[in-house]
Amino acid sequence: MEYSDNTVLKNLKSRYDKFTNVERTIANFFINNREIQKLSSKAVSEKLFVSEASLSRFAKKCGYKGFREFIFEYEKNISKYNREEISNLVINTYQDLLDSCHMMINQKQMKEVAHLLTTSKRVCVFGMGSSGIAAEEVHLRFMRLGLNIEAVYDSHRIKMLSSLANEESVIIAISLSGTTKEILQGIGIAKANGAKIIMVTSNNSFHLSSFCDEIILIPTINALEAGDCISPQFPILVMIDILYTYFIKIESYYQKKVNTLNALFKYDEENILI
Repeated sequence: MEYSDNTVLKNLKSRYDKFTNVERTIANFFINNREIQKLSSKAVSEKLFVSEASLSRFAKKCGYKGFREFIFEYEKNISKYNREEISNLVINTYQDLLDSCHMMINQKQMKEVAHLLTTSKRVCVFGMGSSGIAAEEVHLRFMRLGLNIEAVYDSHRIKMLSSLANEESVIIAISLSGTTKEILQGIGIAKANGAKIIMVTSNNSFHLSSFCDEIILIPTINALEAGDCISPQFPILVMIDILYTYFIKIESYYQKKVNTLNALFKYDEENILI
């Protein structure tokens, strides 16, 4: 079997969606690793808390004769990386995602979503894992504008707040894959209670559109959810920032932004004088 540069990593990323949970754990380790270290089946199995048999099955599923052959080719790839190559890889990938975000912006939709937020009595932002981190950022950004908004990234609270939602509620659900069970369950409950649902996702399936009022599509790359070299929150936050700029064009909320900034600056000045 012949291999070209970076074939092993490309192989893992191309097969990622078909891996089991255990196989994704193994794949994530090799995708994220950039160090020369002991990679025997015993060492890796102990590090990842998986069996050596699982490593063997994983390697064969990736097209190799066994784990030893997989490691041999993997180490050849890793040795070719240097700091400049890794930096360029990261920067170029971010640029590709940013360009894709620009192509996917729907200005009419952004205006409609911004208006929808202004008419709501309560906004909840749902997110799990890395999307939960993005949800907290959304909360902080819009809270400063006086919006009644809350970030929720606990499965139990998602269910509870969904059950309390009504016609005056808006749910912003963040799921890169669009398949996060806790998120789907939550927005299903909230929708049944009359809430408006805004989904931020890379999944443009008919299933989601059937119970979401708006779907803000974001770009993705293979294994983005795994963390790789790229933050999974990046494309989410780019689109949220764009929505934010549309929102602050609404005069009353722009004035609230000015007021919060003035309050912060005034506090800092008084603190310095003390």
